[in-house]
Amino acid sequence: MSAIYTWTCFLLWIGLATQNKTPDVHVTCIISEECILPCSFKPGSKEVIQWFRQDEMVYTFQHGGGKEKEEEEGDDSEDNSSEEQPEAKQLLGRASIFPHLVSRGNATLILRDSGPKDRGKYRCHVRTAEGEYNMNVIVKMEAPIRGLILQLSRLSGYEEMKCIVRNVYPPPRITWATEPPTFEDLRPVTRKQADKHGLYTVDSRLRMLNGQPDLIYICKATSSYGGPAWTASLREREIRGHEGKDLTIPCSAPSYLNNPALHWSFINSEDPSHILTYDLQTGRSISSSPWDRHVELDGFRVPFGDGSLRLMDPNHEDHTGSYECVFSSPYSKHTERTDVTIDTSTAKRSASEETSYWWIVGLVLAVLVLALAGMLAYLKAKGSTSKPRSDPEEATELHPVKDSGQ
Repeated sequence: MSAIYTWTCFLLWIGLATQNKTPDVHVTCIISEECILPCSFKPGSKEVIQWFRQDEMVYTFQHGGGKEKEEEEGDDSEDNSSEEQPEAKQLLGRASIFPHLVSRGNATLILRDSGPKDRGKYRCHVRTAEGEYNMNVIVKMEAPIRGLILQLSRLSGYEEMKCIVRNVYPPPRITWATEPPTFEDLRPVTRKQADKHGLYTVDSRLRMLNGQPDLIYICKATSSYGGPAWTASLREREIRGHEGKDLTIPCSAPSYLNNPALHWSFINSEDPSHILTYDLQTGRSISSSPWDRHVELDGFRVPFGDGSLRLMDPNHEDHTGSYECVFSSPYSKHTERTDVTIDTSTAKRSASEETSYWWIVGLVLAVLVLALAGMLAYLKAKGSTSKPRSDPEEATELHPVKDSGQ
């Protein structure tokens, strides 16, 4: 009975302690922007506001005395300012509160130009004539992913896919995949490097697989703080066409993209030029001049991931170059880059070969006709010679013999 009573008292004490404890506040701030650390208390009088970081006081404000300062090296506040650590110096000139809101119970701290070193556990301590209040704030710093760069590189002596994320914190996790999936192990090499501001550049490289030229390589970046994952994918190919003969340039979206927008562009020795854009809302494609006379897109197939472009009446001078098809949606982009060569000599050779082909076909048909005529004549002649002929002697023998006595 006494044991049950003891446990009941203990659990009741735990419950009361939990109710009186203010829960920690978690804040995620964007690097280089203002970071807001909230703190509220019951308004009173003679407020003294102190902010601590990892139990070291970094900011103090006394309402009514006109005193507002950040803790600097050599201050005598709270017995711990004599051993100021470098973390405290990081807030000099960057920390402030809203003085006009203190009387309303607001002790929120603003950190300007925040950086990775500002992360950690902060404690807001407010002392008034009516009592004391404490609140813990857990600060995370983040420079979110703004995009991925995925490109083909040959600088290492072999072909490799290179996926780059710049100016991020913390460094994201990079993973690779292919479509269609392959049974070979993907062994990327990933490097992370921080600049003087603590922002990371992540460079991940994957050697292209031999004997599988039509694979889609997919790079995915995921932040450790959660949030959306970014995905980029790339496929490169080469095709040849004939001058004056329509050519289809293939482009298909991978399975991870849903209802993406579509954009086609062309790159040769000059600046990139816009070919067309497909609008998902209207289901129409808008082409730029002079491409509107040479390209055609099947709008009914685009929502199903087929954005292939039909190039009509191409010529070598204007249409030889690199065609780029981009399927895009928030946080995802798929690129297909196709190097197209419009061959004039091949077109001429094809025309002569086509003429030669028809000449040969005509000759073969003439020979067949003559052979058939000769065969028919032969069969006719053979049939006429095989008919039975009457023998004169046999015919005489068959005549009835007249009686000599008659």
